[in-house]
Amino acid sequence: MRLLLFVFTILFIFTRLAWTQDIPTQFDVITPPLCINNKGKIVQFQNLSSKSGIFSAGVAKRNEEGKPMVYRFNFEKSPKALQIFIDFHECAHHQTGDLEKPHPPQNSPEHMMKESIADCIAALRIREKNKNGKTLIVNALFELKKTMSILNFPISSIKSRELNIKNCFKKKISSKIFIFNVLKKRGLK
Repeated sequence: MRLLLFVFTILFIFTRLAWTQDIPTQFDVITPPLCINNKGKIVQFQNLSSKSGIFSAGVAKRNEEGKPMVYRFNFEKSPKALQIFIDFHECAHHQTGDLEKPHPPQNSPEHMMKESIADCIAALRIREKNKNGKTLIVNALFELKKTMSILNFPISSIKSRELNIKNCFKKKISSKIFIFNVLKKRGLK
């Protein structure tokens, strides 16, 4: 009798696992954070989805009218921690004046520095705005590394980004002061 119960339990678990693999996981989309750009304007967030999109992503831009925006793509496909990280990261591009100059070439040193700074600000804001910030940053890093691996980023790039985010999370500085220093260095303050 025990053997039969054990077999039915195993079959149930494997059937359940197989069934859940066919249904893509859907997550609740979080409310975006308050984001004010380097000129004191409120940044608007817009959710966009596509059936072909596999990953969540964000883009900091201006819309047709020149208003600061963060476009949130497929946020329903990622857990809360990654959604928070992406929102803070894209907001950071607005806060540090990244949109004041033409976008540098992809993967150029200037581009990579802007991304590292945005990651750093996201880590600082997660630490400041969430009482469970350490858990959130660990979960966000897990999802970020998983996505980067699937997209075939080199392991060295993944580890470098992870180390930057972890080091920034530990910095003894507020996000406001960090942003102020970036703006000052860029001649925008």
